[in-house]
Amino acid sequence: MSGDIQDKPQPLIEHLIELRQRLLWAVGAFFVAFLVCFYFAKQLFNLLVLPFKWAVGWAGLSHRNIELIYTAPQEFFFTQIKVAMFGALVIAFPVIAQQIYKFVAPGLYKNERAAFLPFLVASPILFLIGAALVYFFFTPMVMWFFLAMEQGGGEGQVSIQLLPKVSEYLSLIMSLIFAFGLVFQLPVISSLLVRAGFIDTQALISKRKYAIVIAFVVAAVLTPPDPISQIGLALPAILLYEISIYTARFIERQRARDRAAKDAENEVAATPGEADKA
Repeated sequence: MSGDIQDKPQPLIEHLIELRQRLLWAVGAFFVAFLVCFYFAKQLFNLLVLPFKWAVGWAGLSHRNIELIYTAPQEFFFTQIKVAMFGALVIAFPVIAQQIYKFVAPGLYKNERAAFLPFLVASPILFLIGAALVYFFFTPMVMWFFLAMEQGGGEGQVSIQLLPKVSEYLSLIMSLIFAFGLVFQLPVISSLLVRAGFIDTQALISKRKYAIVIAFVVAAVLTPPDPISQIGLALPAILLYEISIYTARFIERQRARDRAAKDAENEVAATPGEADKA
């Protein structure tokens, strides 16, 4: 099996030199993307504010001007830096993942590389699906929920309006995007664990009730304290867990078919030898 590994024996120092080169490429890609995103930071922040605008329309306040505030002189500057870092991480992720794969792949067998590469492609796609779900649906729903608590004022009432701070709004939408993006990695992680032999389908099925409880606990920790976002994160997590069970079952069936085919080939290869002995 050692012939399947394309990596040649190298001293430790050469592996460290290669690791440094990969890190330089990854950091360089992130830095270039950061500079570009920082130049367009205000435009990117305006894109992130669109879900708040949609929520204002859903709440029947379309006549109202969209206002966000910052209460410290440096607050909006650091908010733009966070926006640039967030955008740079998204843009540079393909390069970073490619450098990680190029460093690890030479030490893998061919079947391991073939099994690992689809997960490397599926991971960012699932993350983007989770982020899109947050951007187009859950963030407007959360902001609509908070806007519904406003008080219009009048006789015997004080006027209370929602004026989000730029830093707090960015923290909210970024935390939601990362929470949903990580939850959507569940099928990838479970499939890798099944391929590695750490878990199997029966283990996933037997732990289903614990997974449901954990999903709601994680949703309560990662999302704002409102029922919409908590249920909105817990339900997809439970659905993805069920998808993970079907994925694990498919992997086990495929592994069984491959093992049966290999055993059949071994029997065919062993038949002529037995005839000669006879």
